[in-house]
Amino acid sequence: MTAAKNVFGEPLRVCGTAPMTGFYRTGTCETGPSDVGTHVICAQVTEEFLLFTKSRGNDLMTPAPESGFPGLQPGDTWCLCANRWREALEAGVAPPVILAATHEAALRYVSLADLKKHALDLK
Repeated sequence: MTAAKNVFGEPLRVCGTAPMTGFYRTGTCETGPSDVGTHVICAQVTEEFLLFTKSRGNDLMTPAPESGFPGLQPGDTWCLCANRWREALEAGVAPPVILAATHEAALRYVSLADLKKHALDLK
């Protein structure tokens, strides 16, 4: 098995551990065959995005203690589904991303140019 790579082909960095993110809850936006949502874009969620995704049927704000999910607040980092981030982009509410922690699989859904326009880790 090869190590996961980010959108630059470099080793994938940690997205967030408080709360613990990632489809596999490892803190990274790794993906695999069981990740049908492709949770590969490391984003710093905003209130606008959280309200948008809730309106689409995915409430990330409300805690779900039975799943160990504390609920997200603006400023938290979270591995988002690539298609949801793209929907948010099209709606004008895409949250900022951390490219070093965004899995290269994201490029199957969104362009690197669009990700760069929303990057927190580019100077």
